[in-house]
Amino acid sequence: MKSEINKNNIFVEVGFSYRNHYDSYICGDTFLYKRFKEENRYIVVLSDGMGHGVKANVLSALTATMALNFTYEHKEEFRIAEIILNTLPVCSERKISYATFTICDILPDSTVKILEHDNPDTIIFRKNSELTIPHTCLLINELKNENSKREIKHATFYPQLQDRLILLTDGITQAGMGTDKYPFGWERNNVVDFVSKTLESEPLISAQKLAQRIVNIAYKLDNYNPQDDMTCGVIYFRQPRKVLIVTGPPFDEKDDKKMAQIFQDFKGDKVICGATTADIISRELNKKIIDTFEFEDPELPPISYMEGANFITEGILTLSKVSDILFHQNPPFNIPRGPAGKLLQLLIDSDEIYFLVGTKVNEAHQDPHLPVDLEIRRTVVRRIARQLEEKLLKEVIIEFI
Repeated sequence: MKSEINKNNIFVEVGFSYRNHYDSYICGDTFLYKRFKEENRYIVVLSDGMGHGVKANVLSALTATMALNFTYEHKEEFRIAEIILNTLPVCSERKISYATFTICDILPDSTVKILEHDNPDTIIFRKNSELTIPHTCLLINELKNENSKREIKHATFYPQLQDRLILLTDGITQAGMGTDKYPFGWERNNVVDFVSKTLESEPLISAQKLAQRIVNIAYKLDNYNPQDDMTCGVIYFRQPRKVLIVTGPPFDEKDDKKMAQIFQDFKGDKVICGATTADIISRELNKKIIDTFEFEDPELPPISYMEGANFITEGILTLSKVSDILFHQNPPFNIPRGPAGKLLQLLIDSDEIYFLVGTKVNEAHQDPHLPVDLEIRRTVVRRIARQLEEKLLKEVIIEFI
């Protein structure tokens, strides 16, 4: 069976959420994901270190890092598992080395290879119901204990549009254990039922929101005092959402019409960053700009509106604030009120992000009284693009004009 998906019509959205053990300041689970742009390939890893706290975090971080690196090197599944299990340090208390892992390797042809050890089985959803796929079991000898064999599960999956993969640690499936309703915990089948009902009512729910919903239910079942670290990761295969950000006047005024035409022809969400840029597009397309006086952010002018655009913001200051948030925070981001927050949220909600950047120098930004760290437009846009690619796996295209 071949996948109906190819790199031209699919976006792989990845989201995750977690809660620490109630008595820990650090999570013993590690969730890693990375897009390898040169191969159009994604690798997602979830690991659960034994116990909780710092020791568990060290075990899971080491496991997840090895898993991601060895998978990237195209090592055989058996070899990846063997190296990981025989590299982990031995726990001084239990005299065993232990961390679970789930590895999802999403290849350029959209084939997904899943390798699992001791995490709850990955849940695959298609059309609001669980899809069962065959697994191959591998037995790995542990060098530190000749009598010990570890079971590894391996499967190959061919996704279709709107499919979802849900990765869990046992902190989720054991939540609520000992209660009247869930004496054995919120077992995997209960998670499946919850996801099915959620997708029925919200078929387009994002990966991030679905992961948060699952963790929040588990958190509540443990009476808001998690008895173990709990992590959920979601991989969502869907058609890409596109956005165009136009900022800065063209270097040559002759290209004003070209910029406006690109803006008008773009199919997707559209934002203009910069008053001069907005004036150019307004003039060329004969569209009226409607100003507002909603000062939600004291550092930035309020947004404006124009037919054909989602909204209009000030230029370099707004982009610089978005860049700073992306650079200094990790997902999930703290989204501020105001134009920068509105733009950042749109970038997070989009998959293919196009920047059309005018290269004419704005004399206003040569004022020596402006902040020293105020960067030129193209540098700020490149910084934003880099963070969007690395932290959110976005596809970013920049065109200068």
